[in-house]
Amino acid sequence: MNWVNEGFQLLGVKVLWTDLVGNVAALATVLLAIRRSIWTWPVQLTAAVLLFVTSLSAHITGNALKQLMFGALAVYGWWRWTRGTRSGQALAVRPATGRERLAMAGTMLLGTAAVGVLFFVAKLSWGALVPPPQGYLLVAADAYIFVGSAVATWAQGRALVDFWIIWVAVDLVGVPLAFSSGLVVSGAVYGVFFVLVLIGFFNWLKEYRSRTVLVPKEAV
Repeated sequence: MNWVNEGFQLLGVKVLWTDLVGNVAALATVLLAIRRSIWTWPVQLTAAVLLFVTSLSAHITGNALKQLMFGALAVYGWWRWTRGTRSGQALAVRPATGRERLAMAGTMLLGTAAVGVLFFVAKLSWGALVPPPQGYLLVAADAYIFVGSAVATWAQGRALVDFWIIWVAVDLVGVPLAFSSGLVVSGAVYGVFFVLVLIGFFNWLKEYRSRTVLVPKEAV
């Protein structure tokens, strides 16, 4: 897999093509999701595959597992959106029900605890190598971002407007974590994602409200 390590030099730092193209594809995924394009999912799957092999090459197991999760959920979302856009109709978005919101909140709470323990015991988070209590907080943040990303992507596959809000909640932890860890570039990229997520939320909410005005309530 020598192609995984192919890249170019930029300001004295080697930039891997897989890492660059994978992150560009991840950014494109958000832009496509705002437009509710079915291309969201094949592009996300491509990004997940590229970032997975990059993470394995760099021995970043935790991030590799995250990309596996994104890849699997991309297949799920692709299937769901294909069903929802048959006959050329636009994707119908909607807010989550009370039961769905309760399930997502519970999954994030319990999932963060379970994944946090796994990350700590298996040393899948770099925070596991940092002395407590800071190490515990870093592991918890990694687990929260992992689980929150999974829940958000699942909700996106079901065309729930709420998925944008979950991404906001994830970025509120991810952005300061990146900056505090000295990852200025990653923090800046996450900041761009944060802005795009807010745009996406209002776009989807506008789409849902316009549809409910045009379609009689009993027909929705």
